[in-house]
Amino acid sequence: QVQLVESGGGLVQPGGSLTVSCVGSGFSWDYYAIAWFRQAPGKGREEISCISDSDDGNIYYEDSVKGRFTISRDNAKKTVYLEMNSLRPEDTGVYYCATAELCGRNGPLAIDDWGNGTLVTVSS
Repeated sequence: QVQLVESGGGLVQPGGSLTVSCVGSGFSWDYYAIAWFRQAPGKGREEISCISDSDDGNIYYEDSVKGRFTISRDNAKKTVYLEMNSLRPEDTGVYYCATAELCGRNGPLAIDDWGNGTLVTVSS
């Protein structure tokens, strides 16, 4: 059974930093890209970053997070991290990780499974 578990959310002041994590189990971790999505209050879910499986090395960032967020993966721990710096109030939302067949130049393709999300609140 596929499981994706996010953690690390919380309350942070504008300009602050936070790292969220996604641990996967129940599938062939090395063969999947992993994507991060964000759902702000009252809005739809938007893709913000993805990272390819071990052999490809592709990384994608949505324009609003480029230069502020960094995605990485530790295959030994079956974990993907999203380091978020210079956080803004508009970064507030529930952050979900998901498995994807591919991480392309324009974002993740063919999302398969989702985690339950972790809430990030950026507020003073």
